[in-house]
Amino acid sequence: MSDLMADCYRINPHFSLAGIGRLNNQQIDSTIRKDKTYWFDGSSQAQKNYQTAMEGIRTTLNRCFFMGLFDYECHYAKYTLGDFYKKHVDAFKGRSNRVFTTVLYLNTPQQGGELVIYKPKSKDIEITIRPTAGTLVLFESERFVHEVLPAVDERYSIAGWFRKNTSISGIIDPPR
Repeated sequence: MSDLMADCYRINPHFSLAGIGRLNNQQIDSTIRKDKTYWFDGSSQAQKNYQTAMEGIRTTLNRCFFMGLFDYECHYAKYTLGDFYKKHVDAFKGRSNRVFTTVLYLNTPQQGGELVIYKPKSKDIEITIRPTAGTLVLFESERFVHEVLPAVDERYSIAGWFRKNTSISGIIDPPR
């Protein structure tokens, strides 16, 4: 965990406001989401080691559950005082290649920044997860509405997605 936190500190000036939507529909809307992100680019050994670990999980999911996952994309997320991400899903049913969402907490804030996951097709809370360094959360991207409550203390995590290939004509969806 310490190597990933050190990487966050190294790239800290390069975090940018997080957007919502994808590709041509991406926009910044601080009424919905107010955190900062840095997409993994393989520029550090910490990032490479993390992606190798996620590759191991991807392989295991494919072997055990015949998932057909072909890729993993991720970014660092930084939440400072008051930052949040309102209720959302990470994939829309039948319209996305994101299958599983992961969140790895890199530090343990005193309070705030909890991940709230709601029961499918319900407004009832399934679980509230307090950020604790080393905790890895995995859930279905299109099935679970979730949100990040406002941060009180600085909170660092890695958000990622195991993806399936929904490509046609040899064009990778989405291009990266």
